[in-house]
Amino acid sequence: MSQGRSIRLFLIDGTPNGLLTAEIINWSGHVLTGPRSKFAELIQRPECDRSGVYFLMGPDPDGSPLDRVYIGESDDVARRLKEHNRGEHLGGKDFWERACLVTSKDLNLTKAHIKFLETRLIRIAKEAGHSIVVNTADRIFNSLPESDKADMAYFLEQIRIVLPTLGFDFLREVTKPSQLGETSSASTKNVTQSPVFELTSKTHSIKAYGQEIDGEFFVLKNSDASSQWTSTPHSYQKLFERVVSEGALSESVNGLRKFVDDYAFNSPSAAAAVVLGRNANGRTSWFVKDSSLTYAGWQEQQVEASDNSPSDLLHTE
Repeated sequence: MSQGRSIRLFLIDGTPNGLLTAEIINWSGHVLTGPRSKFAELIQRPECDRSGVYFLMGPDPDGSPLDRVYIGESDDVARRLKEHNRGEHLGGKDFWERACLVTSKDLNLTKAHIKFLETRLIRIAKEAGHSIVVNTADRIFNSLPESDKADMAYFLEQIRIVLPTLGFDFLREVTKPSQLGETSSASTKNVTQSPVFELTSKTHSIKAYGQEIDGEFFVLKNSDASSQWTSTPHSYQKLFERVVSEGALSESVNGLRKFVDDYAFNSPSAAAAVVLGRNANGRTSWFVKDSSLTYAGWQEQQVEASDNSPSDLLHTE
């Protein structure tokens, strides 16, 4: 089992929508975050006079469901944030609504350290694919002694733990079902997984497979999907169109598409709707493979089993 962590949050002005700090016990890092509406107070904080990496996040003005994120570094973060706060015509950035700064409590982060962290963070964010990374070029900085690289690897690991708890999800690692066979991969350790589920539609000759990994419901690669949205307008129709536009579904052949890779959804109903091209209740549409047990029934079994054996909550390979 993975080891628990304690994260200490402090609401600077006593409100949940203001500035806050976050720390992990026995980690030298310090996180400061707040909305753009609190920009004047943010840049007055002493953390903004230190060396650190920072993130600017906000909705995509072009209408993508993914947020935009900019990742930067500076030994004078207050100055850089003031530059970003200008209008686009003055070289600033208009899209961001929240800022986050990571510095060190012991003031031992050097310019070389933060440039190294920035390089790694940009790469990780792009590979994760949770947000649109607006950095125009991939920066490459690797000039650190071996011991410092090890220290920064640990520092980076803590950043990836604390940021999602603050709503900055762009660094979160996703383990796909296809990766679970890579037993030597560190990313697959302590992963919880469900049995494989199956969804069929005899009317449209659709057969799809899904699996829940760490709370996310994946439709598996090569599963069938409807070629188009076939029902009345629904919120899931936009999701269907987005999945198609992302290239996650192949071109229609004989009235069907196929998933070109494992694809994560936030619920079995969202997954079922995209597969069938219409609104659907995923809790009753997905069945444990080769059985008559629905997703809802399987969940109920896990709840009952947890009273006696917590380790049986999820099936593991």
